[in-house]
Amino acid sequence: MDAAASTSTSDALDEPEDFTWAYLPDVCLRRVFRFLPDRDRARAALVCRHWNRIMYSPDLWRFRSFSFSGRSSKSRRSEFESAVWYAKKFGSYLENLEIKYTNPHNSLVSKRFQAAMRTFLAVLRKDNSRLRSFTISYLELDRAAWSQSVRNALLKSLCLFLRRESRHLEYLNFKGARVSLPQGCTLLSSVGHSERNSSISELNIEDFFCMPIAVHAHTLFSQTLARFQNLSKLSLNYACISDEVLETLATSCASTLRTLSVKCHVHEPHSQVVWGFSWAKLASCSSDLRVNFYFERLMKSDRLSRILLPEIPIRSLSLTNCYFGDADWTVKPTLVELLPNYKASLQRLTLDFNNSHESIDNELLGLILLCSKLYYLKIWAFLEVRFIETLLQNRQENKCVFRTLKVRIYTQRYETNEEDSLLQQVQSQYRELIDNELNYFVIPYPLM
Repeated sequence: MDAAASTSTSDALDEPEDFTWAYLPDVCLRRVFRFLPDRDRARAALVCRHWNRIMYSPDLWRFRSFSFSGRSSKSRRSEFESAVWYAKKFGSYLENLEIKYTNPHNSLVSKRFQAAMRTFLAVLRKDNSRLRSFTISYLELDRAAWSQSVRNALLKSLCLFLRRESRHLEYLNFKGARVSLPQGCTLLSSVGHSERNSSISELNIEDFFCMPIAVHAHTLFSQTLARFQNLSKLSLNYACISDEVLETLATSCASTLRTLSVKCHVHEPHSQVVWGFSWAKLASCSSDLRVNFYFERLMKSDRLSRILLPEIPIRSLSLTNCYFGDADWTVKPTLVELLPNYKASLQRLTLDFNNSHESIDNELLGLILLCSKLYYLKIWAFLEVRFIETLLQNRQENKCVFRTLKVRIYTQRYETNEEDSLLQQVQSQYRELIDNELNYFVIPYPLM
């Protein structure tokens, strides 16, 4: 018996060649290659012909994300060279491309970036016919680091590239480009330059135009937007919204538009008059339309009431003021008079503000109980721990339906031992509800 077991073990040890890397299935080997950076992939491809063939598997190179820093250093040059090398070697396989260029610091680095992108996009324009998704974000072309000639050269390269690739593109993201109105409309027009309708279904032009520009006052933008007749998701700033733009969307994308995300910053133009019937017409033409609003430091109810009209089918709303406090400002009219207009449609609510001068616990609780579809709550504000206890009690009694609760309870003390102790008691009391039904995160946070 022992001799037979010993012989079997000896045979297994004598046959290691059956389990070497050479016999690893291609699907497993490609999985390993996915975790390797470009340099290591190139080295692994030198091992044997089999590995070299795996190196050129199209599914290894279909998605690519390049992140460049605007700070000057010796390593930046190698980043640019690596991007060009990739385009020449594997650009024909590319389907999803993401490029980020953050914090442009000086004109020299921006010029190098522009030169690298010119070569990179030219190679892709020649060899690639598969691109479905294209993102180039946070260029911030209005900063002093971009000279006029370099800015124009980069935009020209992008226009030439998009004219070639727009036939297959489905997703386009220019978030944070910060261009002028003529430059932005020219860039967008290059996507739909042909007589055929653009195939773009998702378009993100949030912070695409320079902040001071009142885009809504120019018909050029609505004319450009009319080229996109297959949009299902559109993200833009409120400075772009007008009756004419809403009319364009109702006419061009009535059967396809599902999500409209609007960002509004206190320093961008937002005083235009947009009539409720324009929103109502868009909502009636796009029956499944979901409108998401994101407000940054725009908190006064008189301003919000001009924007948040009852006819808008708002599904998600975010009001953030960070740590800025204003004793003359009150959020109660917004919670009591404005937001209840969306009690039948609101599903996600994010609030972040400094309300140290007033208590809003009762008003906020009343709003949550009023909204019948509100499933996501994120609240950073001065609240009492008692508010959390009451909210969980109502949730246990099925008086509200939220499934995610993320709360940061601001305090004006560095020590939060008292709040921590009270929260532990509340969590112990509702432990079963929290563990089984909620995505729960509540902490005290000193805000001095």
